[in-house]
Amino acid sequence: MGDLDELIDRYFAAWNERDAHARQERVAALWTEDGHYVDPLASVEGPSAIASVIAAAQDQFPGYVFRLLGTVDSHHDVARFQWELVPAGGGEALAAGSDVAVIAADGRLRGVYGFLDKVPTA
Repeated sequence: MGDLDELIDRYFAAWNERDAHARQERVAALWTEDGHYVDPLASVEGPSAIASVIAAAQDQFPGYVFRLLGTVDSHHDVARFQWELVPAGGGEALAAGSDVAVIAADGRLRGVYGFLDKVPTA
């Protein structure tokens, strides 16, 4: 379970990385070349496209960070976890959701499927 926890920690680090070059490097190391990310607002394939989705989310919500809620649940090559988008300094969540991740044989992410449980109302 330690490897999975570390993988999910790296996933959140990529979502919270503000430097474009460092973010691209994090995503490239984290995902397979054909990895994909799908949620109600995006459906992309490949590390560059995934990094672009992350950059767009950061641009839309400056000053906010993604944070893991609870623990990661997993079996076989699938993991699920909950997250929230909160002000970097702390405070009430603006958004929250659940992700299901499929792990490749080499330990990287092959796919992440996101669900939005709480969305901004403004």
